This record gives sequence, C-alpha cells and structure tokens, in this order.
Amino acid sequence: MTTAQLTSPYQHYVYAYPHKTAYRRLSDRPTLKSLWAAQDKSAMALYLHIPFCEVRCGFCNLFTRIGAPDGLTTAYLDALQRQADAVREALGGREPVRFATAAFGGGTPTFLTASELERLCDIAEQGMGADLHAIPLSVEASPATATADRLAVLAERGTTRLSLGIQSFVDSEARAAVRPQRRADVEAALARIRDTTIPVLNIDLIYGIDGQTEQTWLRSLDAALAWQPEELYLYPLYVRPLTGLDRHRTDAEGPDPAWDAQRLSLFRAGRDHLLARGYTQQSMRMFRRTDAPQQGADDYACQSDGMIGLGCGARSYTADVHYSFDYAVGMHEIRGIIDDYVATTDFAHAEVGYRMDPHEARRRHLLQSLLQADGLPVDDYRARFGTTPLDDFGPELHRLADRGWLAEADSAQLRLTSEGLAHSDAVGPDLFSPAVRAAMAAYERK
Repeated sequence: MTTAQLTSPYQHYVYAYPHKTAYRRLSDRPTLKSLWAAQDKSAMALYLHIPFCEVRCGFCNLFTRIGAPDGLTTAYLDALQRQADAVREALGGREPVRFATAAFGGGTPTFLTASELERLCDIAEQGMGADLHAIPLSVEASPATATADRLAVLAERGTTRLSLGIQSFVDSEARAAVRPQRRADVEAALARIRDTTIPVLNIDLIYGIDGQTEQTWLRSLDAALAWQPEELYLYPLYVRPLTGLDRHRTDAEGPDPAWDAQRLSLFRAGRDHLLARGYTQQSMRMFRRTDAPQQGADDYACQSDGMIGLGCGARSYTADVHYSFDYAVGMHEIRGIIDDYVATTDFAHAEVGYRMDPHEARRRHLLQSLLQADGLPVDDYRARFGTTPLDDFGPELHRLADRGWLAEADSAQLRLTSEGLAHSDAVGPDLFSPAVRAAMAAYERK
C-alpha cells in the first residue's frame, strides 16, 4: 500500500476479518461435522441472511438482488430450511448447542411477507434451536418494508432491536445516494416501529453524500434524534466498484484528499453532536443512548466465539476455518449464486472459505477488539494466547501510537484514541496480514 493509502481515513469498513474477498474455494470440501467437532458450542451467534431488497441503493455493495420472481422467496426459505437441517445435524447432539445472540440481515429481511417472516423465525427456533425470546435478536429493515403486519410478527417473535436504514432525512441527499424515498414515508415507518414493543430502535445515517453540508448533516441527525433512538450508526459513504454510484464515477480509483477531509469533518461534527446529547461512542460507527438497554450477549465475544450463518451470503466461523458461499457484487453474478443456492441439496460441506492459523486468530482478536471503544484488556489476550499484543504485533501497535491513534502501546488496556476511532477504517486495514492483503488484491471482482 502507498503512504497516501495508509494515511487515508477511508479504506475498508472492517466488520469481520478476513474479508470475504480473501476467501477461496476449499479444494477438500471439509464436512461441517469435522469443522465443528472440537468447537465450543456453548455460546454462539446465529445469523440468517435474506438477499432481497425492493431497490438497490447507489452505494450498496451488499450481497443482495432487487426483487424476487414469483416463488423465489419460498424456494429460498426451503433451501434455508435444508441448510439448517444439515447444520444442526453437523453440530451433533453429544454437547449442548446454545445460541447467545441472533440476527436477521441482508439484503432486507423485511422484504419477506409477514407469513414468510414467521417461517424465518421458525427456522431459527425449531430448525436451529435458538430461543428467540431469551436472547438478543436484531433485525434489519427499510422504511418501505417496515409495515405494521411485519413489525407485529417481529415483535411477537422476540425481536429486541430493529435497525432501520434511512441514510438521510433530506430528500435531495437520498436521491443523490440513489435511494428513492420520501421523508414523510420515513417518518411514518418510524412511527410504526415506535408503536411496537421492540425495545431498541437503531437508525443508520450516511455522511459524505454529494451536496451534503455540515448544516444538512446535523439536520438529519436532529431529525433522527427526535425519535430518541436507542442506537445510531454513522456510516461514511463509500463508492465501491460495481455499485450504482460507481457506474457514474468519472474520477480514478484511489484516495481523494478533499473528500476524505469532508467526510472526516462531518464525522467529527456528528460525533460531537451525539456526545453532547446523551449518547456514548461504542465504535467509530456506533453510538448508544446512555440509558438504552444493552443488546450484546454477556457471554458472547465476536472476536473468538463461533458463529453459524445460514443463507447464501452468510459466513460461519470456527476457530480454524471461516466459510461461506461464493461472493459477488454485480447483479448478474449475485442472481446466479442465489439460483445455485436455491438448487442446492447437499449443505453438509464447506465450499468457500479461509483457513485461520494461530497467528491469524491472534490478529483477528486484536483487530476486532481494538476497533471497539472499550479496546482490549491485555490480561485477557495473555490468558487466551499466552503472549501479549505487543509481543505479537509490536511494530503495528507502535506505528498506530506514533500516529496518535493508540493511547499507549504498552498499557494494560489497549484503546484507540478519539482520533484513532475516527480513523478506524485505516486502523483495521493496517492490521491485515500480508497473506490476507495478497488474497484480497488477487480477488477478481464480479
């Protein structure tokens, strides 16, 4: 990476490590039974992926398609059930399998009808054994699909968090982001959500949209705050290859210092605005109202515990292998992968993934801990790995400290500074291993 790229604040949103562009075909197609045989299954995460949306926003590079021909959602849920049956069998019955947290993501899970959402919950509960009324359950939605009948199902089935992608309350900015919506419809959806018993509302907003100013950005934040959301996520706009906005881009790929400066300025303004209004910063993107109920499971750690992902865009994590299905961003390729998934009858093997060696496991634990505001207790790391982060990643940590992004490289609690959190999308990629970097660089976009 060049010096400019390393110092650019906006490189990758690191929500998981390694990224799926580092995954490759697993030539030996290991059985799920063999992958999970020696794993601790006492506190895992369950994720169900629905790859459908009513529209595809211009910035979106998620694994999703627009609409669904007649019968496709039913066929997809049929495949999801077959996969759940195969996974549950692979997990075995000798040791208890307990899910500590669950989420429905996409795409837009609420693209499904109310009755289809009932079936989705049945797959999670009856198919996988997750007690949705006893654990945190987060569901993603859009304003157009947050209808009263769908919300009633989600509330009745135990949803504790509803995340609504709004991006901007300013209609002209929504259009600039190629997100067709009207503020009146957004406000109506929020009212319907607040009429339910779902205890946590999250609102997603985006900064860096063409034509956005600090004034309009704060106007969007205040419009969101009027609904007193328990959580807010502030996302920087990215223009990724093969997305709608990318097709209209005329500039060359690479860092854009002026746009970087604008986004960083808007982030700081938004951060300070929320901190002054009773929110605490949990990560670069996440802000939680001080009096909001906690949503994370006390005994689940995303850095190290296992995850089962069901659906063609979902990942699963064991200590040794992260695995999923094929990955694409282009619409034609995504449709093909969904069609292949729907036609699959054998879900007993891992097809695409990344083998995690002990050093990658350490790197993942450090990276995913450091990107949270609380940081990483060094004693916890030592107890897990027998070394300290400084032992394993001294040059990287000293580099972050030299930039002013790490409070103290040799402290008992590794934490990013306020500016470090603001540069999380540079901190994360800076910690990628050479092997992951090379695999991502060699990925052929499709």
